[in-house]
Amino acid sequence: MPRPSSKQLTELELEIIKILWRDGPSTVRHVREQLEPFRKLAHNSVMTMMGIMTDKNYLKREPLPKGPGYLYTARIRRDSTLKNMLVDVVDRAFSGSSMDAILKLLDTSDLDAEELKQLRQKVDHIAKERES
Repeated sequence: MPRPSSKQLTELELEIIKILWRDGPSTVRHVREQLEPFRKLAHNSVMTMMGIMTDKNYLKREPLPKGPGYLYTARIRRDSTLKNMLVDVVDRAFSGSSMDAILKLLDTSDLDAEELKQLRQKVDHIAKERES
């Protein structure tokens, strides 16, 4: 029996979509070249994965104006995708407690004094907005 499809991106899907978010519409060749430094994949493997991602509606595919091949564009938005991934981690790993997740991040982070100051300012700003 096949494994049910996940609501979340796989590790490779995330790496591919991050390239498209960063670089915009791209060919399979461009994506494979960007993956190359940390993932050695054949052109056909990347093409297959991007085809699967198109079938899942993560990507849009359009024929190149000249020659064979396609130009792929991300259909899913960065902000909403990352938000959904974080919500999933908080739900599964921290039983829905954002406070526990934030405290664990702070415990395991290497934030310097300036970054902690910026974080404190952001928290103060959010608190003031929510009091209004």
